[in-house]
Amino acid sequence: MQRDLRLDNVGRRYGFRGPWVLRGVHLAVAPGTLTRVEGPNGTGKSTLLRLLAGLDAPTEGRITGRPRTAYVPERFPSALPFTPHGYLTHLGTIHGLSHRTATRAAGEWLDRFGAAAYARTPMAQLSKGSSQKVAVAQALLAEPELLVLDEAWTGLDAAARTELERAVAERTAAGGAVVFVDHDPRRLAGAPDTTYTVRDGALERRTRETTAPADGPQVVVEAQGPQGGQPPTDAMGALVSAEEAAPGTYRLTVPASHSDIVLRTLLTARPPWHVVSVHPLDSRLDKDSRR
Repeated sequence: MQRDLRLDNVGRRYGFRGPWVLRGVHLAVAPGTLTRVEGPNGTGKSTLLRLLAGLDAPTEGRITGRPRTAYVPERFPSALPFTPHGYLTHLGTIHGLSHRTATRAAGEWLDRFGAAAYARTPMAQLSKGSSQKVAVAQALLAEPELLVLDEAWTGLDAAARTELERAVAERTAAGGAVVFVDHDPRRLAGAPDTTYTVRDGALERRTRETTAPADGPQVVVEAQGPQGGQPPTDAMGALVSAEEAAPGTYRLTVPASHSDIVLRTLLTARPPWHVVSVHPLDSRLDKDSRR
């Protein structure tokens, strides 16, 4: 995405005299950023995401800087006359991929989300969870500049939820923007660059929170930075500890729930850091390695 997607004084209502769902919304979505939108049900979150995805037009105001966008709706129309593999291949060619490349990408994304076993099953026969995996895969297929996720984790199993979080980190690390809504406040906790709350039809910005939890499973990230460099300050709030194992090489201990924050920060730093390894923290082995 070459420039910010901007909403300037945007309002949306349905019907000529219908009530305003959103009004006076100002929002900028920059490349490489992760934005969370929250708020009670019925406040206009999905309407905002549809405006960002280009599926709805504003009733008033202006939207500029339209990037190449992919969208995962809250309810995916699964009763389509395709198999998952056929559907993704078809979409890939629409996005400009060659048939061979689209076929390969379809198989890779279905496998990544644990859906390869029913790649050739008619989509009308899939369960809601299986259909949701296809919905997520279709959005990621062509590496969008803006990824819009409306409750995209709902219905996914634990492995697929983790894989989607990883894909979100990859998209932002590659310079794409991601905007998401999710009912679970723990989803990507601490990771968003910006969090907005929709309240009474208006958008309120909340200060970023990066404080990491002190308990729970942890992982160790070994990374090499530029000569004399220190870990990026944006990652420090997510760390449990940082140890310089060798000149320019750091051993960063981070809660597992915050590992994507650290990885994204390292990969998007200027100049970027080289991630050597990522592995779960084993207290006994790590203690022995420092002797």
